[in-house]
Amino acid sequence: MTTTLDQRTTDGSRLNASLIDAYRRDGFVHVPGIISAAESETYRVAALDAAQRLKTMEYAKSVFDQCVNAWTQDEAMKELTLHPNIAAAAEALVGVKLRLWHDQILIKQPKTSKPTEFHQDQPYWPHAKSTHPISCWVALCDVPVERGCMTFIAGQQHRDDLVEQDLQSDRSMFEVCPELTWEKRVTVPLRAGDCTFHHGRAPHMATPNFTDDPRVAHVIIYIDADTVYDGRPHVVTDPLGLEAGSTLDGDLFPTAASVRQR
Repeated sequence: MTTTLDQRTTDGSRLNASLIDAYRRDGFVHVPGIISAAESETYRVAALDAAQRLKTMEYAKSVFDQCVNAWTQDEAMKELTLHPNIAAAAEALVGVKLRLWHDQILIKQPKTSKPTEFHQDQPYWPHAKSTHPISCWVALCDVPVERGCMTFIAGQQHRDDLVEQDLQSDRSMFEVCPELTWEKRVTVPLRAGDCTFHHGRAPHMATPNFTDDPRVAHVIIYIDADTVYDGRPHVVTDPLGLEAGSTLDGDLFPTAASVRQR
């Protein structure tokens, strides 16, 4: 199910009921043109530049280059992360109040990257009381299958009983939950400026980048507005000195409502 979000719309009203129903049923949805082609090219160049300057995560380095919370360190990435179209669409899809968790630049280098194997996102996050986490994966270049687009296992976002999976192992998720081997898989190639939204528990993967050019994506992650920190270590929360049970709020975790009003 696809639609186009009017670039001037910041209240999510252009997301029709069938699109919202598809997200809630399948755990993911494709939205063409969440930003314009011109915007995507501007942000592609900015993301590549930022990735050269910012600290990249060491985990899964062979899978992709990953810069977390780029929006706090780069003005162009801040503009994209706080894009009102994205905040509006995220809240319309889930139907509850949200706040930003973090963003991340994800770059699969040409012909050297490995697959991002099937996994859920939420088990990695130190959250309690977050039942509607949603990620917007924005393609900043064309992402056909051979450049590393994503494949989802449909309708499995209700699985909240799985432990953290190893996204570098092609068996990790299926050893934890063998029945997922037989569930429907949907591959979603994207044009520059398109995005997918997916639930934090929607199983997904991406192939290596077999092309000659980097695959450049930017991911904006929202969580329930009343999410609290559960005490586990994480690169976002480690510097904050939070105690378990603390609400994730403040300037680092702005509400979607405040983003829409920018």
